Amino acid sequence: MDWSCYRFRSVWDLAAPPARVYAVLARPADYPLWWPQIRAVTPDPADGRTGTAEFRSVLPYTLRVTVTERPADPARRVLEVSLAGDLEGWVRWTLLPLGEGGTRAVYEQEVVVRKPLMRRLAIAGRPFFRLNHALMMRSGRRGLAAYLEAV
Repeated sequence: MDWSCYRFRSVWDLAAPPARVYAVLARPADYPLWWPQIRAVTPDPADGRTGTAEFRSVLPYTLRVTVTERPADPARRVLEVSLAGDLEGWVRWTLLPLGEGGTRAVYEQEVVVRKPLMRRLAIAGRPFFRLNHALMMRSGRRGLAAYLEAV
């Protein structure tokens, strides 16, 4: 087992219609407005499909990645990106209708950690890295729900 490999899955139930949630999630440059741990997203003006992102949760380290959009599927409400840098892999959002006009947002991520310090701490740090991710996801769900309510 490679202790630097991670798979995550989070399910967020939101009180907004899927089209509205999709529109917000399709604008990654706005993520720092509602997701505090995403410190910066800088689109690459040259192609419009790539950019850089920096995020930091509770643990005292910042991750930097290059994000590249994969072809979106608005009809199925699926957004996916590939990651390179401190993390290599992919992230996918899948949005499903949820009774009464709500949305179930399914977040999936599969990555390999490339940040040297995190690789050295792979075994001992794994439970802390997973907890750090869980706290970030909880904050993201709360932030997105509040953002959707406000706009």
